[in-house]
Amino acid sequence: MSRMCRTWPALWAAFALCAWSAAAGAAYPEKPIELIVPFAAGDSADVEGRLLAQEMTKALGKPVVPVNKEGAGGALAYTHAKNAKPDGYTVMWNSISVLTTTNIGNVPFDHDAFDNIGRVEYQPMPFAVKADSRWKTFKDFVAECKQKPNTLKIANAGPGSGTHIAAVALANATGCKPIHVPVGVKRRNASVLSGEVDAMVGPLTGIIKLAQAKQIRILAVPSPKRNPLVPDAPTAKDLGYPVVIDLFRGLSVPKGTPAEVKDRLYKAMVAAAKSKAFQDFSKKAGFTVDVMDEKEFNPYLDEMDKLVKGILKEAGLYRSKAK
Repeated sequence: MSRMCRTWPALWAAFALCAWSAAAGAAYPEKPIELIVPFAAGDSADVEGRLLAQEMTKALGKPVVPVNKEGAGGALAYTHAKNAKPDGYTVMWNSISVLTTTNIGNVPFDHDAFDNIGRVEYQPMPFAVKADSRWKTFKDFVAECKQKPNTLKIANAGPGSGTHIAAVALANATGCKPIHVPVGVKRRNASVLSGEVDAMVGPLTGIIKLAQAKQIRILAVPSPKRNPLVPDAPTAKDLGYPVVIDLFRGLSVPKGTPAEVKDRLYKAMVAAAKSKAFQDFSKKAGFTVDVMDEKEFNPYLDEMDKLVKGILKEAGLYRSKAK
């Protein structure tokens, strides 16, 4: 058999494979897509994720269905997503919890165990007290906290949550020793209003209505600049504390998801983030839409991972993982 005769079958096989891959990519999606939300229904992460899913559904032509898998600071959701088939039908609505839960020992893998689609938005995690509390300023709270170590209680969503880490970072910077109370997402706001705890750290989207109704007072915001919805709330830097840690949200998929599928998801994510519904909601809720693609999001995650790891190590909460 001539060399040409031997070569043609291989070329045709390669051509057929490329054509099949292209067709498969063009056909995606052919069925509903699960959007895994790591927190409870009704939480700010859930509300934002559901709106994004609604707008992505329009762009993709198939339903994007939010599925809540709460527990262990996001560990249950991230473990489920990591082990899912990399076919584009399981998408993770990730957040800073992908860094906290992987560094606090809740899962045996790192944040880079996923492929990333991109970042959608970021938002502050304010430190707040009940509106009629005796602490009028953050420095008032810090002064009493130093005077009475291991007495004042600060609520967070749970061990390894972004709100837990933000609370720890603020405590580390001020030198005070509060008791960090993992009350859970559903009880965080109520725990402050009822007096069960003295303060809380929560995403702005989850507490903005309470602030606007003057039921809580925001004493500090660990963000680079003040948020326009709460312009009177000082940043931690304004108060002399070098704490900057925002909550971000984005999309990730199981490792090995085909590039053409990730590209389709990215385009749908961008369309959803730019939609009027999502943009209008962001202005009311207090988060900033700031899209990053995979090439931008990966180094951003690496940098944020260093920040989170440093906070946890300083607090004695970091747990290394066997590779």
